[in-house]
Amino acid sequence: MKIATSKTTVNKTTKRPLLRRACRGIVIAGLLPAASLAQTAFTWQQIKDKFVAANPTLMAAQLNIDESRASEITAYLRPNPSLTGTIDQINPFATIPSPAGVQVYRPLTNVLPYGSLSYLHERAGKRELRLESARKSTDIADSTYLDQERSLTFTLRNAFVQTLQAKAVLQNARENLDYWDRELTVNRTRFKAGDLAQVDLDRLELQRVQFESDYETATVNIRTAKIQLLMLLNDRTPIEQFDVAGPYEFSERLMALQEFREAAMALRPDLKAAVQNLELARVAHRLAVANGSTDPTFGMDFARNPPIPVYLGFSVTIPLRIFDRNQGEKARTQIDIARNERLLGAAQAQVFSDVDTAYVTLVSALNLLRPYQTKYLRLAIDTRDRVSFSYQNGGASLLDYLDSEKAYRDTRLAYLNLIASYLTAAAQMNLAVGREVLQ
Repeated sequence: MKIATSKTTVNKTTKRPLLRRACRGIVIAGLLPAASLAQTAFTWQQIKDKFVAANPTLMAAQLNIDESRASEITAYLRPNPSLTGTIDQINPFATIPSPAGVQVYRPLTNVLPYGSLSYLHERAGKRELRLESARKSTDIADSTYLDQERSLTFTLRNAFVQTLQAKAVLQNARENLDYWDRELTVNRTRFKAGDLAQVDLDRLELQRVQFESDYETATVNIRTAKIQLLMLLNDRTPIEQFDVAGPYEFSERLMALQEFREAAMALRPDLKAAVQNLELARVAHRLAVANGSTDPTFGMDFARNPPIPVYLGFSVTIPLRIFDRNQGEKARTQIDIARNERLLGAAQAQVFSDVDTAYVTLVSALNLLRPYQTKYLRLAIDTRDRVSFSYQNGGASLLDYLDSEKAYRDTRLAYLNLIASYLTAAAQMNLAVGREVLQ
């Protein structure tokens, strides 16, 4: 009996660890789907990398560069030589008597085979100028791609900022709702103690509708912002599994306006494209002048002419340029140079205008944010807390209490919106300069 009891005890002690491991495995397996559905928060740099790699508009623009680079091959090709073969003096009615005295049909009796080979020699560096023109076009395509990437990155940055703004507003709405629920708990206790009238409690309860409305509006806004961001990324990830993370704040450090201008003049891809268009126009004019030069055609012919079995001959064909049929193209390309010079001036003026506008917007946003950070936010919180304390102790009216709460909500929301305005202005400055000079 004792032996049986000891065996039973041993079996129980050995089975318990196995049971615990099995339970842990079941719990972990149950948690795996939840972990797989968790949100993945991407930073701005990660969002930008995904955008450059997956945006179909940018991918299509990249192909324009490849197409232009392929045109460089065609531009530098040499003319192909021409080979001509001729059989002359075929007599369709020729007959000759045979040894038997019968007339035999022989149309090729007196035939003369003739062949010629010719090659057009291009002078005045036409091939080199065509290649240079094609390379300039590739440079312009590359700058155009960078300019398109700059514009789309600004759109992406705006969508990213809107998502951060929606998250901040949602967090603020959640905090306001939690705060109001705590206030309602206190005032319900006062009502039960007979320290608050029913009508005042009802008005406080009705005020919660505004907080709920703010929360639901913020929830819709953040989903809409994420949808816009996912569209730019060409990503089909469910909204519930997608999130972004980044600092939602402002920096008071700004470079001088002249430094922003100099950076933009050196980096803006559209300004670089304007310079390259001017260079291309000059190359096109040189090519038009070169096309006005005479290109000789060298030829060689060979044939047989009985009693000569084979003979060779050489020739040179030089067009007589009595009329310059290229003068219109020369004039057109000269005018195109002047046109591109004007367009370059307009592009430079646009760069200064963009930088100055973005700078003024940044300064204005900072001028509004500073007093909010140093004064108005703290003042709104202090006023709300003091009026709440006074109301709970009978020193303030319900209207004063509600007004102080509304003033705090408006001040806090205005502050969050101003940060979004600053971040948008920073993105506008990055767009104006041509690279990220502000985060």
